[in-house]
Amino acid sequence: MKAFTYEKPRTAAEAAASAASHPGAKFVAGGTNLLDLMKLEIEAPPHLIDVNGLEFDKIEKLPSGGLRIGALVRNTDLAAHETIRRDYGVLTRALVAGATGQLRNMATTAGNLLQRTRCPYFYDSYQACNKREPGSGCGARDGYNRQHAIIGASESCIATHPSDMAVAMRLLDAEVETIRPDGSTRTIPIADFHRLPGDAPQTDTILAAGELITAVVLPPPLGGVHLYRKVRDRASFAFALISVAAVIQKDGSGRVALGGVAHRPWRVEAAEALLPKGAKAVVEVLLAGARPTPENEFKVKLVERTLRSVLAEAKQAQS
Repeated sequence: MKAFTYEKPRTAAEAAASAASHPGAKFVAGGTNLLDLMKLEIEAPPHLIDVNGLEFDKIEKLPSGGLRIGALVRNTDLAAHETIRRDYGVLTRALVAGATGQLRNMATTAGNLLQRTRCPYFYDSYQACNKREPGSGCGARDGYNRQHAIIGASESCIATHPSDMAVAMRLLDAEVETIRPDGSTRTIPIADFHRLPGDAPQTDTILAAGELITAVVLPPPLGGVHLYRKVRDRASFAFALISVAAVIQKDGSGRVALGGVAHRPWRVEAAEALLPKGAKAVVEVLLAGARPTPENEFKVKLVERTLRSVLAEAKQAQS
């Protein structure tokens, strides 16, 4: 790990101002991903801004009927929150499907959204990786790519986004609230928050340098049956081969989002209109234009079968 300086500001404004005065600085909270990357020297921020002292650890009901989730709410607390379990069950299910209990005790809402890919070529500094070192190439494209993207990828990068929580947030149409180094704030629809790789895969989100997430806002509850199905190579502590998040209403309408198939949580609203026609019809639109590799073409059929199972479970729950 390379040397760095450290501070722990008392307010969001102080944190934002510090980011402005320390180019390349990183915010740290749970550190469950960043510290691993620093140990491997994949990330080498010259300055760390510890935001754990900021008052972003609350879940508040909004007059609109939605919820504001502070950026520092731990994954365990979010999953167990009474309102989340009752009204946003897909989020609880996605959270408990991720990582281990120990990691969920440390991981935060904002940090989860900012997780970097688990592509093995990204973590191996002896391999080519445009995400780690722009212009070096993509070892995964002609290498081991069973777990990689089948849609939304580019010639530069076929990595997937690893978060389970972000898939549920995308399904729910969450919004991300931030403060920028100049003190101004903005609200970002989560549909726009994560980037596709294009020719700049080193940039995962649309956050500006030094921009700090302060909260995530959920709209009013959708009702319906909430399900999250994660398919992985072992029963626990493994990232998704694919995952399906769904909210299904009694009339068969609903929403669907996927994890493990793209550089960001994958949702195509036009596909959801086909839910009453079944999984095959939905997946034909949801994954239209997919370009799997020979090693991961199984994911296309796996998505369809998993969605079919999810729809059957929803129907049974409503009968």
